Amino acid sequence: MNDSQGTSSPWRGKDTLPKLRILPPYTAYLTILCDVQYIDTVQRTALEDTQYMTETDEQISQLRLELRRGIVVLAVLSQMDTARYGYSLIQRLAELGLDIEEGTLYPLLRRLEKQGWLASEWEVGEARPRKYYRISAAGREALTILTAEWFETVNVMQQLLQGGNHD
Repeated sequence: MNDSQGTSSPWRGKDTLPKLRILPPYTAYLTILCDVQYIDTVQRTALEDTQYMTETDEQISQLRLELRRGIVVLAVLSQMDTARYGYSLIQRLAELGLDIEEGTLYPLLRRLEKQGWLASEWEVGEARPRKYYRISAAGREALTILTAEWFETVNVMQQLLQGGNHD
């Protein structure tokens, strides 16, 4: 480095450069081999951790789906006092924090209608015809029973998770 350019050199003012230790070829080879093996081990471990996390994530995702399947009927019935068509129900549930795909909701609405828990009617006065659903008397009875069951289950789970016997 040139002192005239205002940069300083770590060797400025020294008569000689530091002495480098030259390793015999076999020592250098072993050092490189160890470094490569270490890097390979670290990369393999990281890959295994990633695969483990992926498997765990998939398992957790499956369990979340199972939990959600159990509450979707209750969630839908709870919002059907007002007549709603499918897309407006998807939006309403999303506003409240429960995202449901169209491919899940529409078959569920048809099933609940077939079971007699929802009543429907077509609205043809708008640009596109829409099928509106509303909770029926049988649906309201089912909602009452399922709501009581839900709160009982929540209470039991709170006791189990927040200080039940963890023997």
